[in-house]
Amino acid sequence: MSLFDDYLRYETRRQFFARGRNVLGQAALATLFGNRLSSMAAEDVAKSVAPHFAPKAKHVIYLHMVGGPSQMDLWDYKPTMNDWYDKDLPESIRKGQRLTTMTSGQARFPVAPSKYKFSQVGSAGLWMNTEMLPWTSKVIDDLCVIRSMHTEAINHEPAISHMQTGNMVTGRPCLGSWVSYGLGTLNSNLPTFVVLVAEPSNREQLQAISARLWSSGFISSEHAGVSFRSAGDPILFINNPPGVKSDVRRKQLDGLKRLNELNFAAVGDPETHTRIQQYEMAFRMQSSVPELTNVGAEPESTYKLYGEQAKKPGSFAYTALLARRLVERGVRFVQIYHNNWDHHANVGGRMPSQCKDVDQACYGLIKDLKARGLFDETLIIWGGEFGRTIYSQGGLSKDNYGRDHHPRCFSMWMAGGGSKGGVVYGQTDDFSYNIVENPVHVRDFHATVLQLMGINHERLTVKFQGLDQRLTGVEASSAIKELIA
Repeated sequence: MSLFDDYLRYETRRQFFARGRNVLGQAALATLFGNRLSSMAAEDVAKSVAPHFAPKAKHVIYLHMVGGPSQMDLWDYKPTMNDWYDKDLPESIRKGQRLTTMTSGQARFPVAPSKYKFSQVGSAGLWMNTEMLPWTSKVIDDLCVIRSMHTEAINHEPAISHMQTGNMVTGRPCLGSWVSYGLGTLNSNLPTFVVLVAEPSNREQLQAISARLWSSGFISSEHAGVSFRSAGDPILFINNPPGVKSDVRRKQLDGLKRLNELNFAAVGDPETHTRIQQYEMAFRMQSSVPELTNVGAEPESTYKLYGEQAKKPGSFAYTALLARRLVERGVRFVQIYHNNWDHHANVGGRMPSQCKDVDQACYGLIKDLKARGLFDETLIIWGGEFGRTIYSQGGLSKDNYGRDHHPRCFSMWMAGGGSKGGVVYGQTDDFSYNIVENPVHVRDFHATVLQLMGINHERLTVKFQGLDQRLTGVEASSAIKELIA
């Protein structure tokens, strides 16, 4: 059924007469234009529905490192900083940048060079932290590393909201919801958009993660992310209670659907049909979810790829494997959150455990998708909400230091899904403090992701509060062509 037919089927009497001033004209035109008028009307109902051009990717797996990974300790090699150890960051570099309250009171800002080993890897000789990310270094030719990301947000709540929804104020649709709205589903038995929250092995400094990050905002709630729990039943109350058979539950849902239809006829709230669809999806998921989460059926070769941690429910490796299984079954967008990257202190103690959580799992995910013919159509994204400062927060030694929030530059990477592998885009100064070449704002990054999915970011809009709202907002933004294969 087309979008236009679906709209007419659910249209209420009140909605019909609200647009009735044009009914006679539309009826006359219908006899002349036939189905072409339906297409025109459908465009008026949801003019932004994509794809707008041939997509390079069908799925997204977004790996968000909550807290903001330190770019100069992982991806942005700055060897000259070794000569600046414990020297004050020059004011000519800081340029009066605002600081968080966590370091604004410091008497000085001593430079803390990275303690980790960097090496050149891949056909292009890309510099990266091979000490902490040895597995990821093996697939570097598949990665598109962006070193010049930047944002205006300096604290976690607005920064992660900006990264996920395009706005620093919470309550707007997230990237996954926009993709769901624009492209729709690829399966009938699982949600279009699934969220997984991984448990980090180190829990020293966790940030809040809540459903606001996968909200559909002013888009219909059917496009919100469905969160799967990291341990126990993936979704609470999805199974029938003891003594309730499947045919009994089917009769209950049929009766509930009739009641909701009566309510819709009286009130006309479109969310009523979303509720009906969610009940139906839950009924189908009673059989699809247990099969999905039965990772024990995977061969031993799978765990050689992802690591033994993939056998542990809730670990990052487990969620990465689950992401592959979700994509394999037609889920459009998978979001994974991995916490504890907020390294204000003890980088030497925490960075190794954080990297160990994700390193082999990211390698395994890329290799696994390739082996199954899914890599080229699945866009993998890795990154946080901002970067870290080159100067140390608190105490400084050769082996340990802390880093504060830094929005002026940070690093992310993409792989697969039409992104250009084996390249580095953007450059920062010697202090990894300011961007000196090819800046990429969050808006530009979102526009690029949408373009890879076949979506023109300027045309994917929803009318709300009198405006054509979009993920990238009203300020100038564009997809970065150099990141697209």
